[in-house]
Amino acid sequence: MFCPKCKSLMYPIDENYICRKCNFQKKKSGRNIVKTMQKNRDVTIIENNDNNVLPKTRIKCPKCENNEAFWIMRQMRGSDEPESRFYTCTKCNYKWRED
Repeated sequence: MFCPKCKSLMYPIDENYICRKCNFQKKKSGRNIVKTMQKNRDVTIIENNDNNVLPKTRIKCPKCENNEAFWIMRQMRGSDEPESRFYTCTKCNYKWRED
């Protein structure tokens, strides 16, 4: 989430998102936020089933043949290998992978 005032990245702290640049605060929505420690640093994991924040593309769903899906890219193997694309159908929520 970005600050509407200064366009900087906002960070989740307690029950709000806070901009570290201009101190703008916004109350969190209904997302579940989990904080954990990993290698001596805080890592925030946002657990959310709301796909509306993901980008969409035109691709045919193999299950229902809908022509639109949300997509994300993940590095699954070594850095010298290409990323994998994961799609979620906007109609039936079917998930598939394209390497």
